[in-house]
Parts: sequence; structure tokens; C-alpha cells
Amino acid sequence: MTIFRKSIFILVFALLLSACSNPNSLIEIGKVCPDAEIEWVDMLMIDDIKYEHHFPEPVDEILPLIIDKGRELGKVTYEMADSACSNHKMQNGDAAFLKKGTIIYEIKGYPTSLIVAANDDVYVANTNKQAKAAGELYPMDKLVKNIYIESTEDGKRMHTFPQSSKDKFLAAFYALKLEDVQSLIDRNKLEGTRVFLEIELNNGTSFRQLYWSDSNTFHNGAIGNDEIKEIIHNEVLTSNGGL
Repeated sequence: MTIFRKSIFILVFALLLSACSNPNSLIEIGKVCPDAEIEWVDMLMIDDIKYEHHFPEPVDEILPLIIDKGRELGKVTYEMADSACSNHKMQNGDAAFLKKGTIIYEIKGYPTSLIVAANDDVYVANTNKQAKAAGELYPMDKLVKNIYIESTEDGKRMHTFPQSSKDKFLAAFYALKLEDVQSLIDRNKLEGTRVFLEIELNNGTSFRQLYWSDSNTFHNGAIGNDEIKEIIHNEVLTSNGGL
């Protein structure tokens, strides 16, 4: 074996060892993902909670976000876009688009299990395996400014819940039990007529709750009760002019 061939062999062997110690680096040395192209959602994971950054319609951004950053919670250690395959299992420190080293902060006045900040964007909790009820996934007591019904065509706000309906909805929503989302998909619970609900927090952060009226189920696995169904039904009627 020539010195050149020995050098190539040693280099490849070293790369393989490095890949074995870090599975994510396999893609960096030429592993082809089974996916043609991955459209990542802007998300991150820290403290075993997955968060997503939401993009409201420009016309809905009436007030600027009030982000008062608090203590540092951690840093991004791995950027998934252009590196990870779709079957990648997220770990703490992973982010879709945030650069490695980006600092993740708490937002003063808000539970870190609800929202966090990175750069100047707010990320809202989306998956928390420790949460058993909607109120544990979204601990937002006294933090909600408004609830809107959005258009399923373009996502624009169509109707604002009156204060009485907002209070009743939140009280009922917090107690809803969470079920495994994949099992709901398998049972065809996340199909049929959809309603887009937008929850706006006091600091201007807003995020969508996708609700299927046929099964009285939310996209996060929360199963509605009769009160939730009635409130949403009445507000949808109102948004449609009472039809």
C-alpha cells in the first residue's frame, strides 16, 4: 500500500469514527437522507420541551412584541436545517434554523414552559411530554389578551372573542386532557371541519390553535368538552354574521 493510499485510508477511518461518535455528522460526510427536501418548521428544544416560532400576518401585528429577556436558559448546540434528516430525533439544544451558539433566554413575567426567546423572536411551547392537560402545556393564566377566530383561507383575524367568552373558554380549556397526537391521527380525529383560533398574549406574542369541530379535538391532543364545543360554535356563528 502506497503512502498516498495509506493516508486516504486513515482519513476515511477517522471520519467514520467521528461520525459514529456523532450520528448527526453522518450527513456531513456524504450520507444521503431518504428525503428529497425537508421543509423545517422554525423550532427549538430545551429542557425537554419543543417550541415553535409563529409568524402572524403583518396586518395582525398591531403592536410590537414586548420581549423583556431574563436569565439565560441555554444555547443552541446543533442546527438541523441542511444537516439532519427528517427522522432526526430532537434533543435539548437542537434548533431548525438558529445558529450554533445562539443563546436562549427566559422572558420575564412568563413561564419558561410556555415561551422562550432566541435572537429577538419568541418561541411558544408545542410539545411537552410532562404535560397531561392543556393548562400544563400552556400555563398562561392571566397572560392572555385576546382570542381570535382566523380565516382558514389566509389566516387573517375575522372575529374577537368577547371578554365573557374568552374567560369561559380559557377556564374550560385549561382542564382539557391531552392525548397522544399520533393516536388521534390514526383514529382520524384530526380530520373534517377546521377552525383556526389565535391566542394573543399580553406581550403581543400570538400562536394558533387548530381545532376540528367534528371530533371536538385540538391539534396538540387536547380533547374538548361540551362547553368548549358550544363556545367555539357560538363564536364561529357570530364571526359568520350569525348564519
